[in-house]
Amino acid sequence: MKPDSFAFLSKWLYERTGLVLGPDKLYLVESRLSPVARKFNLAGLDAIVVEIKSGRGGEFATEVSDAMMTNESFFYRDVKPFDQFKDLVLPRMMQARASVRRLRIWSAAASTGQEPYTLAMIIKEMDAKLAGWKIEIVGTDISREALDRAKAGLYTQFEVQRGLPIQMLLKYFKQQGDRWQIADSIKQMVQLREFNLLTDPASLGQFDVVFCRNVLIYFDQPTKAAVLARIAKQMPNDGILYLGGAETVLGVTDKFAPLPGQRGIYGVAAGLAAAPAPVAARA
Repeated sequence: MKPDSFAFLSKWLYERTGLVLGPDKLYLVESRLSPVARKFNLAGLDAIVVEIKSGRGGEFATEVSDAMMTNESFFYRDVKPFDQFKDLVLPRMMQARASVRRLRIWSAAASTGQEPYTLAMIIKEMDAKLAGWKIEIVGTDISREALDRAKAGLYTQFEVQRGLPIQMLLKYFKQQGDRWQIADSIKQMVQLREFNLLTDPASLGQFDVVFCRNVLIYFDQPTKAAVLARIAKQMPNDGILYLGGAETVLGVTDKFAPLPGQRGIYGVAAGLAAAPAPVAARA
């Protein structure tokens, strides 16, 4: 790929998706876009750039940007965040929302669906405690291809072996040949929508809990700050934000602050600042 073609493509992808591609990522571009060039009968990667420059959009542009997305996801990824959700965040929200009995959760990089479906299974397991509650789980992703897979809810043996407890597999999945189909009762708990984090999420509504894990690592600092600022606008003062293990709000934004005593969980800064200080124990 010619240097000027790579520079153009990098700028185009950054403006479209926020993805930052340095010169050291040329190998990644070549490996992911070569199949796209073959699919559209183009001579090579430089021809892809020619098509983009000519204004070709629609399915072609979507295929190019989708191919560059990293759709790495698996059930109960890293385990601890979901334990915290079940043991800390849900009880906390149930107490705070007891009068309205409504909770909205956003999986902001839903990929092929494992994260929002994991949340749905956790909530399903608490049916008795959550009787009478309206809980909405919204999963969004920029990749149309990943969302199509999420909507299908059909996973390979390899995918269900990555973190999914065997009891959850047997309870909420049905084997179909060499694949596993997630139960309709779980699928129906999740709304899946195409959404670009570089745009305003106001149309999605307000969320009490937001999972935005392992996506900010692909953005530069200004983009991270802008994304987090937009998310903060869609959350109440007691809202909870989850980031990935390699991500932080520190030095990026003042809209969120670490939740005391918890790793990887953040509260809306305005809400944490207004919260009463813990009472010191008497000697």
